[in-house]
Amino acid sequence: MQSYLQESLLKERGLHLFDAWAANFGEVQRTLELAPEGKGYQAKTRFAKFFNLPELMNLFRLCADIKMPEDLNLPVPEAHYECIKTEASEYQKEMVDGLAERAGEIRGGNVDPTKDNMLKITNEGRKLALDQRLINPLLPDDPESKVNKCVEKVLEIWDGSKENLGTQMIFCDMSTPKPDEFNVYDDIKQKLIAKGVPESEIVYIHDAKTDVQKQELFAKVNKGEVRILLGSTNKMGAGTNCQKHLTAVHHLDCPWRPSDLEQRNGRIIRQGNLNKEVNIYNYVTSGTFDAYTYQLVENKQKFISQIMTSKSPQRIAEDIDETVLNYAQIKALAAGDSRIKEKMDLDMAVTSLRTAYSNFLDNRRNLRTDIVKKYPEMIAQKSEALKGLKEDLETLKNHTTDGFSGMLVGRNIYDERKDAGEALLAAVKSVGLQNTGAFIGAYKGFDMSVDFNKTKGAYELVLKAAISHRVEMGSDAVGNIMRIDNSLKEIENTIIKVSESLEDVQKQLKIAKEEVEKPFPKMEELKSMEKRLNELNRELSLDKEEESEILPEEQNKTAYEGER
Repeated sequence: MQSYLQESLLKERGLHLFDAWAANFGEVQRTLELAPEGKGYQAKTRFAKFFNLPELMNLFRLCADIKMPEDLNLPVPEAHYECIKTEASEYQKEMVDGLAERAGEIRGGNVDPTKDNMLKITNEGRKLALDQRLINPLLPDDPESKVNKCVEKVLEIWDGSKENLGTQMIFCDMSTPKPDEFNVYDDIKQKLIAKGVPESEIVYIHDAKTDVQKQELFAKVNKGEVRILLGSTNKMGAGTNCQKHLTAVHHLDCPWRPSDLEQRNGRIIRQGNLNKEVNIYNYVTSGTFDAYTYQLVENKQKFISQIMTSKSPQRIAEDIDETVLNYAQIKALAAGDSRIKEKMDLDMAVTSLRTAYSNFLDNRRNLRTDIVKKYPEMIAQKSEALKGLKEDLETLKNHTTDGFSGMLVGRNIYDERKDAGEALLAAVKSVGLQNTGAFIGAYKGFDMSVDFNKTKGAYELVLKAAISHRVEMGSDAVGNIMRIDNSLKEIENTIIKVSESLEDVQKQLKIAKEEVEKPFPKMEELKSMEKRLNELNRELSLDKEEESEILPEEQNKTAYEGER
């Protein structure tokens, strides 16, 4: 902004070049980051912190007028903030543990990122914090969930503000209305209607498709004809003017950016609101991703508030940026010496090779462990699984008949597919966390029990003869029977896959035994570079300063002893 609006002023002060500006107001670090393609590293220069902020902001204020809400003294209502905290249900606690286990597997590099990744876990974690039924609609409706607490609070305010036609807004980004699918919007609306709120007084912002329809909706809210408006930050943030009788705003989830929260609250803390006092409610489920999300937004806001203020800012502000791998701060050396560039290039090359060598040693240690433990265990497991699958295939063949062969659920045998499916679904729903694993019936020679998969947040039917086969249960009774049949039919294909997998593991064991004997391919190159780097440090009188960074030749022998 200064380069566009204050070019002449910056030139007068010798700050028109970015390097000069950065030297006066920022602490620059040379950092090593992963390359975008994910292979190797690349050097980046970035700010670690900003300093001399009072002087910087005094210059910036010559072209920018910063006014915060507290400076304007606008006729807006006084806001009272309340955090409504709810405890996580047993299902939510189980599933949070499952998310933590998945994250550990991902960090360990044991998961294909196309199948599971941190973005997926974060998204599911935020949904889980909102309502466990967003993960699995078969899970029970927790009466103490924050969605139900929000319904109670909305109902209380709706009933207490009838005389002045008090209106309310509910913000929810994670679960927007979708037909034939569980979502928080429909759940809240149905519960409010059941408690006596007229359906005409509850509207989704999503129902207004055009600008004209939105203006008509806002007019109804301002008249008190619509008293409860639900929407997302994107659709109900900036440009939403329906504050005339707005008495409360409810935040069911937390957005990623401080500006989004500010936009939400700006719908009610606004000129034209006839209420002198208003309420803003934040709903948090303890022990879930809610705490992390609110902390993240708070940290971002702290950094913004340090700079964007009408008062004199503090002298130094730490930059809150993505974490990077520290490399080393570039030394302030005299320009023009070609040895300096050579040293900088060698610093980066040696660091890269050392990282590669360290990874090589780690990989070799892992290979040795894999040869002794991992691969033999995998071979034993797959061999045992293959044996069990073949036995189960024989069991299935002995019990297979034309058409539906009947299913035992509880103490009753059902000869019709639909009846069996409905009885099975009822049995699954009746199983709580404490009763998982109990026998509930039998089908085609396989005993049936129910388990709750906390990583998926779903009920699974466990079919067991020689080994166990899991089938995720849905809400369609007949569809569940088809899933079970398809799972049992898949045994034959699974035998082929496990056989191929067993052969693959045996090949991996053979390759690992060959790889563990190979030396580091760039050892001589690394030694040569380190030797030259030591020479440069001595010539540039940096040997004492960087003694901890550059290994002497004597230390190199010790460091590479394992290589020999």
